Amino acid sequence: MVEFTDYTQTAVQLLYYPPYHSKYNPVERCWGILEKHWNGAKLTDVQTMLGWAMSMTWKGIHPVVELSSKIYQKGISLTKKAMQDVEARIKRNTTLPKWDIFIQPT
Repeated sequence: MVEFTDYTQTAVQLLYYPPYHSKYNPVERCWGILEKHWNGAKLTDVQTMLGWAMSMTWKGIHPVVELSSKIYQKGISLTKKAMQDVEARIKRNTTLPKWDIFIQPT
């Protein structure tokens, strides 16, 4: 996000939902609606799963559904030095330092 902020020259504020507060997270609510929509149907293959996802509606809108075949690497982490550089660039809210982060472009 620091690189994105610098690239776009746009300040970014990240607001995270605290653990166990999924009722406030729209993505989690969407998943709940999808689970009710397929109502125990057997998702036996990719096409069946995509079909159910495409046919659901949330707030009257059908989602855009795409199958991603990208493989993501596991275990990627920053070195302590790299993380220090990132931390030097971000400003954490003193009241909610884990959930409210502001990044100013250089």
